[in-house]
Amino acid sequence: MSYRSKQSRTLSAIFDSPIRAGISWREVESLLVHLGAEVTQGNGSRIRVYLNGRKAVFHKPHPQKEIDKGALRSIKKFLIGAGISPE
Repeated sequence: MSYRSKQSRTLSAIFDSPIRAGISWREVESLLVHLGAEVTQGNGSRIRVYLNGRKAVFHKPHPQKEIDKGALRSIKKFLIGAGISPE
């Protein structure tokens, strides 16, 4: 799958080691949609994501826009399980 440069940067940032701070939820959500994920609103700040037969629930950060490192680890693990990695 070809990535736009913004999605490519976001994907690389998620897979960076050590885990980076400062990645916004909006960037991650845009990447997930670009990858073909179905992203739906759950209760409260919960966001349900379905991608390549995998499902996960993440918490949209608030009041800040950036995702914490623990959530990024979960997103990375979800992407790996869905067969997604940086090209």
